Amino acid sequence: MVVESYVVVHNIAKRHNVGTLARSAAAFGVSELILVGRRDFNSFGSHGSTSHLRFRHFHSLLDARHFLKERDCDICGVEITDGAMAVNHHPFKKSTAFLLGNEGTGLSAKECEICDFFVYIPQYGGGTASLNVTVAASIVLHHFGVWAGFPERTRDGNKFIVAEKPEKQGKRNYCAETANAIIGERRSRRENASNGFFDESENGNSSSNLLDALFDDVKM
Repeated sequence: MVVESYVVVHNIAKRHNVGTLARSAAAFGVSELILVGRRDFNSFGSHGSTSHLRFRHFHSLLDARHFLKERDCDICGVEITDGAMAVNHHPFKKSTAFLLGNEGTGLSAKECEICDFFVYIPQYGGGTASLNVTVAASIVLHHFGVWAGFPERTRDGNKFIVAEKPEKQGKRNYCAETANAIIGERRSRRENASNGFFDESENGNSSSNLLDALFDDVKM
């Protein structure tokens, strides 16, 4: 059985956290980083790791969940909830996507709805109530990698060897998709606009408006 890990990025308050989150995802063997809502992101802090990750975009959490379930993937919320299990107990069974909450408010009710189970990170000091989203992701992804038996990367001296950058790269700081995917997502937005699972960016510029700027020649 091939085991993979995914990270779902949704409603993160500080956009530059996506860059540092991508760096941790690349370090711990994440297969794809899934953006929900806004398609653009700030790669600050990634140290080039975004070139080594696959990105995928969905307008809604329900669409992201459908994609993951088609791949027989559990969705794990990283949050202290009733019934949440300590991550160091490795309560994993198969490929898993990790959904981390907003830095200030944690996971929302609609985010919790798509999760199959929850893990939390035990703390042993009394100086803070929570961790930065990237720090939390790093800890959780490391534990999953240990459980899954991901092979350790080769080292050269005091650094790990970085793979060659892929030759083909899309627009920087933007999750690109095919025209067919764009058409499908537009149709999904129209059919499900009232379900409360779509997310709009600030100042009234929705992610589909960002889409239209790049794909204005795509017709239904």
